[in-house]
Amino acid sequence: MNKHDVIIVGAGPAGLCAAMYAGRGMLDAVLLERGIPGGELLNTEKIEDYPGFESILGRELAEKMQAHAEKFGAKILMENVEGIYRDTDGFRVTTSSGAEYGAPTVILTAGGTPTKLGVPGEAEFAGRGVSYCAVCDGAFFKGETIAVVGGGDAAVEEADYLTRYATKVYIVHRRDQFRASKLIQDRAMRNPKIEVVWNKKVLELRGEATGLRELVLEDTVTQARSTLAVTGCFIFIGFTPNSGLVKEHVKHDPTGYLITDDRMMTSIPGLFAAGDLRVQLTRQVTTAVGDATTAAIAVEKYLTERKTQTVP
Repeated sequence: MNKHDVIIVGAGPAGLCAAMYAGRGMLDAVLLERGIPGGELLNTEKIEDYPGFESILGRELAEKMQAHAEKFGAKILMENVEGIYRDTDGFRVTTSSGAEYGAPTVILTAGGTPTKLGVPGEAEFAGRGVSYCAVCDGAFFKGETIAVVGGGDAAVEEADYLTRYATKVYIVHRRDQFRASKLIQDRAMRNPKIEVVWNKKVLELRGEATGLRELVLEDTVTQARSTLAVTGCFIFIGFTPNSGLVKEHVKHDPTGYLITDDRMMTSIPGLFAAGDLRVQLTRQVTTAVGDATTAAIAVEKYLTERKTQTVP
């Protein structure tokens, strides 16, 4: 088994930042990532809300974060993590390659996955009209007509938020009533820029080289088809945090987001969480790196206390 001071699982912004701080702290840190480092940054065309960069490509920011972490000695390995287990020395992390990694601490930064529609054109226009984050991408749609797909709290609330940029926001929902709370619904329905398209599901997203141009819809009652002209489509039909990697009970909220203390430690001593899979108000690159900074510094202190046996 490969032994380290800390294992970081997931190389999105939180994981890369945690690796950088762990390296600066002279810890033997390994960062495990199943794909190219960057996480959701790789699915974001432009970022304009990260301090110090008025505008930067998501992939470019990911590359800069990776280089920064490696500069301080962090090891980044391509491994698909299958499970995180407690053992007598702390934690054992298993991977699909058969390799195992051990450490007294783990920082879980595996993020989560937005639920996709799974229709033609969705992947093609990702970053060119299709988005899963209103705060990240709303400003790119000033003066445009856009659609929000979904009917829960997130969809209706984000539709209301997006009206500060778009001139028209359609909420496309496959049922005849929202699942969102009454307060959120009332606020949205009072907004003159919002129009609800009831009983419709998205069959396809169409466009051209410059980006998205329309949605193909099907009536869930009559099966009649229609099109909706939009240049943006924000999809909010669910988000699954990757908290299931922990193979024993760890405190979480009803939707699976991990509950941490102010040091980013979970209910399992030595297991820290940062970024999108943690319970918090908003999920942005800035909050992810803030979480990770706290977690990495807390790991240093935890390991020091553990050596003096003040931590069980």
